[in-house]
Amino acid sequence: MNIQENISLKNYNTFGIDVKAKAFVEINGLAQLQKVLELKAYPDKFILSGGSNMLLTKDIDALVMHINLKGITVLEENDDEVIIKVMAGENWHDLVLWSLNKGYGGLENLSLIPGNVGTAPIQNIGAYGVELKDVFESCAAMEIRTGELVAFSNDQCEFSYRDSIFKNEAKGKYIITSVALKLSKTNHTLNTGYGAIEDQLRKNGVVYPTIKDISDAVIAIRQSKLPDPMEIGNSGSFFKNPVISRKTYQKLKKHHPDLPSYQVDEDQYKIPAGWLIEQCGLKGERYGDAGVHEKQALVLVNYGNATGLEILELAELVQKTVSQKFNIHINPEVNIIK
Repeated sequence: MNIQENISLKNYNTFGIDVKAKAFVEINGLAQLQKVLELKAYPDKFILSGGSNMLLTKDIDALVMHINLKGITVLEENDDEVIIKVMAGENWHDLVLWSLNKGYGGLENLSLIPGNVGTAPIQNIGAYGVELKDVFESCAAMEIRTGELVAFSNDQCEFSYRDSIFKNEAKGKYIITSVALKLSKTNHTLNTGYGAIEDQLRKNGVVYPTIKDISDAVIAIRQSKLPDPMEIGNSGSFFKNPVISRKTYQKLKKHHPDLPSYQVDEDQYKIPAGWLIEQCGLKGERYGDAGVHEKQALVLVNYGNATGLEILELAELVQKTVSQKFNIHINPEVNIIK
């Protein structure tokens, strides 16, 4: 077991924040994970996966456990569907590409989402009309206190918009080790309802799209709007899209006829947080090395040497400005480590 001390985490978080871990260990197997959890010399432990949905604002005074469990296996299949088991350390987009190469449908709208598979259930990742819960069968998670593996069904995960049991009553109690997904082999359900996808398909000259065509369209859309973390530090969408009442929506629509929206139910509408931020004049604004991305106001970026606290200060400024202008509060989607 190779435990290193005083290790920089700059290359382990997509924001590229240079904080240090008091101790660091890479986890490559379930038995090793159990042994590390039992270590009395390091009572405080910090779980790190792909580092794509977190903002580190300080050094981590604990043993950082980097979850690097790998492997994809088929659990069950018939002529129409397949259930696959994916280990937590697998890169999410690599999994999407793997599924497309196999002809499996269900993940194409979730193309190019940063991060690893193990963190996907925590916030029920989603994009362009599809959420993880739509293909999720179950996950295995190791209880930190006992080292025992526990299974969580779809219902037990209590999924909602960018939320799950792992953000609430199970927070800090489990480490997700693998995820089981049910994907289609035939008669794929194609989700092209978002206008951006339809526009991109037309641009690509596609009339009868395949799952690969939809993935290509999503990738093109995301690449046109979202910065590559390898080039500019970021964590993708920093804020959740707020859900407002019909009354608030109608009042807003009256003053902003071009207001984009998605009706959630009879009395609720989801509003793009990026649109709200852009209307506040913050798109492309830069404060030192912390900034609001010039193409997508929903994304906060690190242009080089911004600290986590500087990114957090910018996030709070964005929240305050949106609240003052629209009387709408936007919540971070990113997990902020204070």
